[in-house]
Amino acid sequence: ILTALQIHFNTPPSSILSVEDGVEQARWLPGARLNIAESCFRGRRADVPALIWRREGDETLGRMTIDALHQRSRTVAGALAALGHKPGQAFAIDMPMTVESVVIYLGIVLFGGVVVSIADSFAPAEIATRIRISDTVLIFTQDVIVRGERRLPLYSRVLAADGPRAVVLPAEATLSVQLREGDVSWTTFLSQGRSALLSPHISDASATTNILFSSGTTGDPKAIPWTQVTPIKAAADAFAHHDVQPGDVVAWPTNLGWMMGPWLIYASLLNGATIALYQGAPTGRGFCTFVQDAKVNVLGVVPSIVRAWRATDATQGLDWSSVRTFSSTGEVSNPDDMLWLMSRAGYSPIIEYCGGTELGGGYIAGSRMQPQAPSTFSSPTMGCAFTILSGDGAATDDGEIALIPPILGSSQRLLNRDHHQVYFANMPTGPHEQPLRRHGDQIRHIGGGYYRALGRVDDTMNLGGIKTSSAEIERACETVAGLHDVAAIAVPPPGGGPERLVLVAVAEPGRELDAEAVRLQAQQAIRAALNPLFKVAAVRFVDALPRTASNKVMRRILRRDVMATGEG
Repeated sequence: ILTALQIHFNTPPSSILSVEDGVEQARWLPGARLNIAESCFRGRRADVPALIWRREGDETLGRMTIDALHQRSRTVAGALAALGHKPGQAFAIDMPMTVESVVIYLGIVLFGGVVVSIADSFAPAEIATRIRISDTVLIFTQDVIVRGERRLPLYSRVLAADGPRAVVLPAEATLSVQLREGDVSWTTFLSQGRSALLSPHISDASATTNILFSSGTTGDPKAIPWTQVTPIKAAADAFAHHDVQPGDVVAWPTNLGWMMGPWLIYASLLNGATIALYQGAPTGRGFCTFVQDAKVNVLGVVPSIVRAWRATDATQGLDWSSVRTFSSTGEVSNPDDMLWLMSRAGYSPIIEYCGGTELGGGYIAGSRMQPQAPSTFSSPTMGCAFTILSGDGAATDDGEIALIPPILGSSQRLLNRDHHQVYFANMPTGPHEQPLRRHGDQIRHIGGGYYRALGRVDDTMNLGGIKTSSAEIERACETVAGLHDVAAIAVPPPGGGPERLVLVAVAEPGRELDAEAVRLQAQQAIRAALNPLFKVAAVRFVDALPRTASNKVMRRILRRDVMATGEG
């Protein structure tokens, strides 16, 4: 795989893997020295497109070659040096997924810095937490975020978080904000780098290149370092499972604040493919037209986005014949929605993909080398193995996934937690007495070599002494007329006692629904699809479900809100 991805080593590794210190601290590519961002450019054709993009509301396509991306990223590296920064320091990016954010990301890594990933949707308190944990010395951000006619504040949130010195980019032609003393505009920053182009900083394969954060349910989020090996895992998954090939165009709506943002950069460029970026909302017709016009070959989705496209028939009349492969991650998908998506491109297959930030990619996926069925997985990812555990730790076909290390690129430390306690403590051993790594997903082996995801174990609920998952309840409720979206949560009653099932629902646009009628329909659907003992206690309507930037439903927020009103 190192040859296929054209990974350039300044000093080759002495071996692929060393487990002298045990599998928890396995050493991948021991002795290797490199700069992983350099491999995105070295040996690649300079004139091929690295990026294709479109701004929402614009009909033109922008393009940037590999050579232009390389030169602009080197300029960022030179500017960091000109400002007196040193390799190993942390530099945050709090921006939408734009051409400039990709330039900045690669420039920081070429310089030898550590990217701190901050989602552009975060409130000041969340920004401040990530800056504090990572010891960020400089932050890149925009003045505002443009969404149609709206201008959403971004720079002001960085100021409210008491962020460090900022480099501020304009969302449109010119900056729309007055800069704080000491902060600099993007143009001023770049002007310092053009006379200080540097050679890539070379370091050990285990050197940190990126700090990402998980969305924990309590306390600070886990701060997860990516090393120079982690991007190789991302690109290997893209090569082996998503069929990303040289010359392909890859689109995946995401953000650098979440793992799929850095994943997209490396999965595309290390495989010789082009990154396709739509700078706007991915749920409408504009994005779907962009897929057609950019001639996207590999299209990544979140199931919620597919549901939005289907509900509004956003792809009507468009030519998606260039799409060879769909990929889906982030949520449990619906087979009907996935089959509809496949039909948009002549029934091109959908590769389901499940993993985590701490893995740098997936542990289970599909493959174009195997028959694929909507909403199922057919294979562990290349180089990964797992087992499924019941509640008492025994092997089963329906339970919690446990990973079998070592896994290329997976985390081996956390900045603000004990890595062993989080992932390995109190875990049973595997089939051959191997240590097992905790992950937290619930998986069902459905036979024939196929698997289905059932959501997170921490979204599991106990109804009448029977365990089920939010995802199962939600799938059963998809037949209820008039619902656009629904989330299932288990809420203890105000006086304590067994948890009660509450549905938080979003009505279809223009529909007025009666909560009691919906409750009865949902009860019947759950009775038919799952278990007659599961009782729906209440239905609560909201305008929209709270979601992370990667479109995962934040059930803990819903649970907190319902408990606060006493509706559980």
